[in-house]
Amino acid sequence: MALTRVKKEKVLEELVDQLKQAKSVIFADYQGLSVKDIKELRDKLREKDVKFQVVKKTLIRFAAKEAGLSEELSDEILEGPISAAFSMEDEVVAANLLYKFSQKNNNLKLRGAIFEGRILSIEDTKQLAQLPGWEELIGKFVYLIKSPVSGFHGVLNNTLSGFVRVLNAIKEKQEQTS
Repeated sequence: MALTRVKKEKVLEELVDQLKQAKSVIFADYQGLSVKDIKELRDKLREKDVKFQVVKKTLIRFAAKEAGLSEELSDEILEGPISAAFSMEDEVVAANLLYKFSQKNNNLKLRGAIFEGRILSIEDTKQLAQLPGWEELIGKFVYLIKSPVSGFHGVLNNTLSGFVRVLNAIKEKQEQTS
């Protein structure tokens, strides 16, 4: 069913708003995915506050232009049926989830991304997808801070417990000689 001009204008406005608000937008070719697979993907993305929608190529081109992207979306990115995942909170989470899903399901193909106002190629998008997410980076940072303190604590604890064992051995030896 064809969209009326009014509906297209409304969809265009929503796309422009989403492009402006999103920290990253990942484009993917979803051709060949079953309805069950798409629902599973949408559920995973929704858990991480990522909006996933199927978009018309012409509308996404107009929206990108209106959103102020200096570069034009290439035909390589907009090849095949296109879906867009708008990541509102974490820049990398949408790329991570789509990449992991595409590893399990060959029908989903990453096509490119908009990241920090730049348009990324397929290879750059795959590299972005393999970066650790915000939570993982925070975990690694906490581990790095905690590690020296834990090591220092272990050294002090072992030194003190060794000293106590020596004192106990001396006490026991003196008790045996008396």
